[in-house]
Amino acid sequence: MPPKRKTHQVTLELAAGEAPVVELGKMLGQTGVNLVAIKKDYDAATAAQRGDVVPVVVTVFEDRTFALRLKTPPTAFLIKKALGGKGSSTPGHEPAGVLSQNQLRDIATRKLPDLNTTDIEAAMRTIAGTARSMGVRIA
Repeated sequence: MPPKRKTHQVTLELAAGEAPVVELGKMLGQTGVNLVAIKKDYDAATAAQRGDVVPVVVTVFEDRTFALRLKTPPTAFLIKKALGGKGSSTPGHEPAGVLSQNQLRDIATRKLPDLNTTDIEAAMRTIAGTARSMGVRIA
C-alpha cells in the first residue's frame, strides 16, 4: 500500500482539553475532514494540561484522515504562567517581573523537545532571551 499523500498541514494554538470547533472550522473546514473527531482526539490528548495553550500540527491526508502532533506550549505562555501575570507593555522601560534560575530551568526542560538544541544550558539562554524581550529580568 503506497503512503498517504498529505493535502493540508496546519499548526493551531488551542486551549488544552477544550478545543473550540469554530477555530478548527476556520482553518480546516475546506479540507472536508471530520472536525468533531479532531476535537475529540485533541481534547483527549491534552486533558491533563487543561489551562495551558498547546499547539498542534494537524496533517490532513487526501482520503480525509488526519494525524495530530502535539507540541509544547509557547515560551511566552510558560513565562507568563511562571510569573503569574503578563509581560511588560513597554519592554526595556517597564519591568514585568523576575524569573528565577529554577523557573528558567523548568521552562527550558519543558520546551527542550521543540527547541533546536539538546543542551539544557543553551535552552535556558534561548528562554532567557524571550523573557528579556517580554521585559522580564532573570535572577
